[in-house]
Amino acid sequence: MTQNPLDSSLAVVILAAGQGTRMRSTLPKVLHRIGGRPLVGHVLDTARDLAPGHVVVVVRHERDQVAEAVQGISDEVVVVDQDEIPGTGRAVEVALAALPEFTGDVLVLSGDVPLLDADTLTGLIRDHRSSGAAVTLLSAVLPDATGYGRVIRTTDGAVERIVEQKDASAAEIAVTEINAGVYVFQGPTLRAELARVGVENAQGEKYLTDVIGLVRGAGLAVTASVTTDVSLTLGVNDRAQLAEAGRLLNARTVRRWQLAGASIQDPATTWIDVTATLAPDVTVLPNTHILRSTAVAAGAVIGPDTTLEDCEVGENATVRRTDATLAVIGAGATVGPFAYLRPGTVLSANGKIGTFVETKNSTIGEGSKVPHLSYIGDTTIGRGVNLGAGAITANYDDIAKHRTEIGDEVHSGSHNVFVAPVRIGDGAKTGAGAVIRKDVPPGALALTVAPQRNIEGWVENHRSGTAAADAAARTRSAQGADDGAQEANG
Repeated sequence: MTQNPLDSSLAVVILAAGQGTRMRSTLPKVLHRIGGRPLVGHVLDTARDLAPGHVVVVVRHERDQVAEAVQGISDEVVVVDQDEIPGTGRAVEVALAALPEFTGDVLVLSGDVPLLDADTLTGLIRDHRSSGAAVTLLSAVLPDATGYGRVIRTTDGAVERIVEQKDASAAEIAVTEINAGVYVFQGPTLRAELARVGVENAQGEKYLTDVIGLVRGAGLAVTASVTTDVSLTLGVNDRAQLAEAGRLLNARTVRRWQLAGASIQDPATTWIDVTATLAPDVTVLPNTHILRSTAVAAGAVIGPDTTLEDCEVGENATVRRTDATLAVIGAGATVGPFAYLRPGTVLSANGKIGTFVETKNSTIGEGSKVPHLSYIGDTTIGRGVNLGAGAITANYDDIAKHRTEIGDEVHSGSHNVFVAPVRIGDGAKTGAGAVIRKDVPPGALALTVAPQRNIEGWVENHRSGTAAADAAARTRSAQGADDGAQEANG
């Protein structure tokens, strides 16, 4: 979304103090992740898109962990601590105490409601300001409203109050319009009425929702905007709801990239983090995960069965059945199937990392190929290189890691081991089965040759009674008979 101009008359308060016991987790609820970001991160992103004059996040449970995460996402956020007085009303009260001079509108959001978008909230703020209401809240109508606070209206349709389910009568529980936990308040009115809110309820908490009844009692207007997209109001209280929110967010993300020109063959099995980017004419095949800050350039084909995390993929590259993290894949390059690219891998333009190849902390030059069954670690490979099947750069001597340097236009035989530190000069070649322990000059052929030695009868003498020994004996007997026949005929 295009950044809006700063709205100095708007403050956003994000409630992130709850323990979230239903998550059954040592991780604070608002730090559980969907779409590559913690729940509270999505709320902060939305708040940023509104360009408010102030953003305040209220913390309590595991406050240091939550505060560190929040400030890592946005260092302009003000973090405040909720005290021992429980409840959303108290959380907002301590947030306002951090803004003593502020007299504008206060938008209250929950750190565990990650799917709300800036367009919906911009409309809510606009409706609030145009109506002149003291409070405007976002509501939704659900077939099953269990667990939510109910919006109670007067006979003429005006909002009268909000009642939490634990405090609701049977008639109130039957109401299907629910409070989404999103409000816009006139700041001075909110300050005044919060001071009057008590804790006389089933939970013994200072409810923010009690402000609604007090505002109405003071003769001020309260309005509700009913959202047509109920999914936007989905709160996350347990692992099942976390998964559902992740699914909905992913469907939204996949559709956004489809409309931007990417071909995504099977949205149901494709997962794209909100922090990833896809250029037009990218093709994503089934069972593919494009995670964190991965960026895929135009014309690339990703998948099937591929996971890319924090990777860069160049134009017209192809990556199949591959797991890659913190890797750079150049334009026109091919990777896979069944490749494993670990952090620090750089595959240059038109290069190849093939079947059952693992790479780590290595640069593979333009047009160079590591086709199959190889491990390349802590290595620099030049241009136009072809490594034979089973190439290994032995980078670890049990104490330290060492680098292998392979120059331009080097061709190696199959099953070579390069024992680092070692340098292979430009244009050099190595023979099949070579173990390269010393530098190879440019243009040289490196061989490690030992004469082949055959010990006749070894299997029958040392593995007597085995199927191999019996097979060898039969062949020997047959060969002996053939030799005897040839002598007789000769």
